[in-house]
Amino acid sequence: MKIENVLVTGGGGFLGKVIARKLTQRGLKVTSFSRQWYPPLEALGVTQIQGNLCNKTQVIKAFQGIDTVFHVAAKPGIWGSFQSYYSINVTGTKHVIEACRANHVARLIHTSSPSVIFDASDMENLDESIPYPETYLAPYPETKALAEKLVLGAAKMGLAAIVLRPHLIWGPEDNHLVPKILCRAKRLKKIGPRGDLTDTIYVDNAADAHILAAEKLLTDPSLSGNIYFISQDEPISKWTLANAFLAAAGLPPIKGRVSGRTAYLAGGLFELIYKTLGIKKDPPMTRFAAKELATSHWFNISRAKKDLGYAPAVSTEEGLKRLKKWLETEGLTRYGL
Repeated sequence: MKIENVLVTGGGGFLGKVIARKLTQRGLKVTSFSRQWYPPLEALGVTQIQGNLCNKTQVIKAFQGIDTVFHVAAKPGIWGSFQSYYSINVTGTKHVIEACRANHVARLIHTSSPSVIFDASDMENLDESIPYPETYLAPYPETKALAEKLVLGAAKMGLAAIVLRPHLIWGPEDNHLVPKILCRAKRLKKIGPRGDLTDTIYVDNAADAHILAAEKLLTDPSLSGNIYFISQDEPISKWTLANAFLAAAGLPPIKGRVSGRTAYLAGGLFELIYKTLGIKKDPPMTRFAAKELATSHWFNISRAKKDLGYAPAVSTEEGLKRLKKWLETEGLTRYGL
């Protein structure tokens, strides 16, 4: 048995597109299941199926003839109704699992997030044994935790599945982290204490880890049900990285700092106002964002190194060079800068 026919949910997204590109470069038949049509995927020769993860019938049909699924699609962000996150992140994952079973898909690689275990405190050099917190400050981490539990439950029932937890994915064509920093450059303030560190991962490294997980699961089914943190293996100050993004775009560094407590109180106030008025766009700050920005969170990736043979092929320095080149050629225009 080998990997031949692969499907990527959210194949047109930031990480999904890089996974699809790397898989096509290996000569595999790749299908993307997304809500939209993406010309870059067409250029890669990727078969595109348009559909919604919330529609079980569409998902089951899309998975026909597939042997490996990379479930990357999710609703990210820090603001929105719990139901809007639940329908995609939880119900969508439930449908992915059901479609895998209905079509006898051999392997499932699920993209999760370290935020599923974030308890609003400093998390330093922790491994995969860290438990889920009792409460969450935002629907994204809570629903991603519920989705992760569904996948782990399916693994216990016989579905060969691995969960990956990449943290702060960045790189060229980023449509989340980098544009948020660049587009808010003039308003940004450092939050929390100096010296706090965080994990990040360059997008190509995250894609490599996903493909490694599928390959290792093929040769060693005992890895099914495992969770892996993946990163640059080089914790960095989030403000050092943010300033590096700004420098790559030719923008000045962040000036000023506010305390974590002040940011948390402001986040709670903004949440109250936005919820009361029914404002759907992201608030300037939330309680979850304040806690995340004011604490350290980096993890031990020894398990991924040992089991998957993972090591970041693209260094942070090289990744920043690639990001700078992309921003200069097309990225700044795309971000409206």
